[in-house]
Amino acid sequence: MMANEGKSRHCIIRPARREDNPAVAQIIRQVMTEFGAVGCDYSIADPEVDAMYQAYPAPQAAFFVVERSGTVLGCGGMGPLAQGEPGVCELRKMYFLPALRGSGLGTKLLNVILDAAREAGYRQCYLETLEHMHQARTLYRKRGFISIDAPMGNTGHSACNSWMVKSL
Repeated sequence: MMANEGKSRHCIIRPARREDNPAVAQIIRQVMTEFGAVGCDYSIADPEVDAMYQAYPAPQAAFFVVERSGTVLGCGGMGPLAQGEPGVCELRKMYFLPALRGSGLGTKLLNVILDAAREAGYRQCYLETLEHMHQARTLYRKRGFISIDAPMGNTGHSACNSWMVKSL
């Protein structure tokens, strides 16, 4: 068995359900705090954090969780970019607890999210992150995201200092 194989074994990626809201909110708050992304200029302060299922209505949005043995350990989704160009979605709130990191599930979840974005008719996917979130930025680059010099749209996350976009 490879070193990280056990981390991904028996995990499923599925659409979020209403009952996932507390676990997803806890993941978002824990990971953002771990990376020092706390305050009103970060997505940790978004009102949707406690109601992610409701905040991502199909068909223009989708939110997914990664579950192992009935426990939600990761999440991520996409939706229209606030005050963005038509056809541009935003990758939102993709976070993994340490138990899943390095397992390859980030790539799998990102692929699911990008497929959902294409199916919804988006032509570009935008994201905001932090320079010091190295693992996440490496994952995004490997999946074809390129860095840009300034934010797109108006997400309200002015503390983010790394912006990326990918054609779909």
